[in-house]
Amino acid sequence: MSEVEITRLKVQGKEFLGLRVEMPNAPLLLIKGTIGFAMCGYLNPSTAEKLGDVAVMVSGVNTFEDMLNAKIKWSSPKAKEIGIEEGRILRDEIDKL
Repeated sequence: MSEVEITRLKVQGKEFLGLRVEMPNAPLLLIKGTIGFAMCGYLNPSTAEKLGDVAVMVSGVNTFEDMLNAKIKWSSPKAKEIGIEEGRILRDEIDKL
C-alpha cells in the first residue's frame, strides 16, 4: 500500500472522496462529501468548528469501512443544524455530507 491513497467511495448510491495517509502509528482518514466531511481522530475538530464546516469525527478506525461502521463521536454545530448527531453510525448519516 502506498503512503497516500485517494479513492472514490460509493455509499448509498452517492459518491465520496476518500483520503488515507499512512502515519507512524495509525492511518489518517478523511471522507469528503458534497457539503462536508468525516474525519478520524487525527484531525482537529476545533478548527473545523471555527471555520464553520459541516464535519463529523469518528475514532479508533483504520479503514474507510471502519469509518462507515463507526459511531460519530463529535459533530460540528453546522452538522447538527442538518441533523447529524453524535452516537449515530456514520454510514447512516453520510448521505447528509
